[in-house]
Amino acid sequence: MKNKIAIQGELGAYSHLAATKIFKNTKVIACKTFEDVFKQCKKNKEVISVIPIENSLAGRVADIHYLLPKYKLKIVGEYYLPVEHCLLANHGVSLKQIKHVRSHSHAIGQCHKNLHKYKLTSVVAADTAGSAKYISENKSKTEAAIASSLAAKIYQLKIIKKNFEDQKGNTTRFLIMRKNYKFPKLVKQKKFITTCIFMIKSTPGALFKALGGFATHNVNLTKLESFSVNNTFLQTIFYLDIEGHAENIFVKKALQELKKQTKKLDILGIYLADSFRYKK
Repeated sequence: MKNKIAIQGELGAYSHLAATKIFKNTKVIACKTFEDVFKQCKKNKEVISVIPIENSLAGRVADIHYLLPKYKLKIVGEYYLPVEHCLLANHGVSLKQIKHVRSHSHAIGQCHKNLHKYKLTSVVAADTAGSAKYISENKSKTEAAIASSLAAKIYQLKIIKKNFEDQKGNTTRFLIMRKNYKFPKLVKQKKFITTCIFMIKSTPGALFKALGGFATHNVNLTKLESFSVNNTFLQTIFYLDIEGHAENIFVKKALQELKKQTKKLDILGIYLADSFRYKK
């Protein structure tokens, strides 16, 4: 049976590539927006989403943080994908013929030096795979796209240049989410990440007291981010990644101290840490 995977973007997007790395047998549902992906999962418990949440160069994917508290899908895993941009064109087209390069703004920014080196003019588009699709459908001989090798395969394009990015090591972290999921039990020999979102009480020192328990109990926080909600500066939600399982005695105590200082606390996921985290 195929896994039904919802992604944002056209087929061949980096989310699609990540899905093929995570799951062996997939049926990919391409969605126009991130919210469409969340909606797909919310209405069908069999659909799994593969969503980018942060990139080592571009930073966080802001839209996701606003959708997490709205839909409260459960995080079942994480995956780190090395991003290798390719310069794609139609077959028979040489690098000398190319004048314009189309892609997502982040991809263009990550290939700026090479674009300048080959005197190519960039054209900002909605996404990488969509740009590849556009080049293929229009049979362009003077335009190219920056996209994945998977997009080249899907849209039958020629890879003019591999590793077209300026800086090596570009990596995107993806969250794997679904509607209904029972968190795994604590296994001492395995490394877990616990992800939660919370809103603190509006009192002096609340955030300091909320996070102090993690230091007291020697629990490592790998990410802490804040974002406003409901179009106001008065309410702030915090996103938190904790190294460890929520049922670990020290993590549990730290979360109990956190809860005392919050108006709302939701654990979105307890999942195995990707081994990429521990690569040197």
